[in-house]
Amino acid sequence: MIVDWFADLPLMSVLILTACSFIGSLLTAALGVGGGAFLITVMAGVLPPLALIPLHGIVQMGSNASRLVHTHRHLQSPVISYFALGAVLASLVAIYLLGVIDPAIIPLFVALFILWLTWGPMPAIGLGKNPLGLFIGGLLTTLATMIVGATGPLVSAWLGRIGVDKWVYTANFSACMTLQHLLKIAVFGFAGFAFLAWIPLLLLMLVAGYAGTRVGLVILGKLPEAKFKTVFKWVLTVLAGRVLWLWWVS
Repeated sequence: MIVDWFADLPLMSVLILTACSFIGSLLTAALGVGGGAFLITVMAGVLPPLALIPLHGIVQMGSNASRLVHTHRHLQSPVISYFALGAVLASLVAIYLLGVIDPAIIPLFVALFILWLTWGPMPAIGLGKNPLGLFIGGLLTTLATMIVGATGPLVSAWLGRIGVDKWVYTANFSACMTLQHLLKIAVFGFAGFAFLAWIPLLLLMLVAGYAGTRVGLVILGKLPEAKFKTVFKWVLTVLAGRVLWLWWVS
């Protein structure tokens, strides 16, 4: 069955993407990070390559913005300001990068990036503890998100969670990610991506993402994080492996 309102996606694909938007937002709200990586690996196996990064950006912006609304009282403005300077500069560079990269290779980049996030070494925790570190973090992670989408774990590592109040961390992280996704949407819009055909799907995923955020904030700090992360790594590995296989046989 084909649903014309949803850019000719099969109904099952629409349902899967909506459900995974809820799950991804819940995971990020409850555990601080991980939902974006989960969602993009699912989307990479369903959506055409050209639509993957901008649509993921809109859904994740909605998810992060809703968390920011509920945690804004804990926001540290200087952190966001320095991060934003680097992010804006990266967006200007990304306009050039998108003009030279073949969209067909984006799923490959996404899958390899997710595998690295899952099993590879992460940057030193808390590199963004000073203005220069925040600026560099905003620059590098925003450049990365234009190509691979799910840079939440990198931003999380840059901001640092150890010794930081969970509500302060959630507010800062949500603000940085909201800004990053907003800039990504602007860059892809400037590059000519047609968002209009995807509005019905985006509305469903945004509503589901908001619901996931509300549930996730209720259970914030209550999940057995260590045990969950072990299972989650293997879930991401399987999903990334599927994307690699689909890319290889396409």
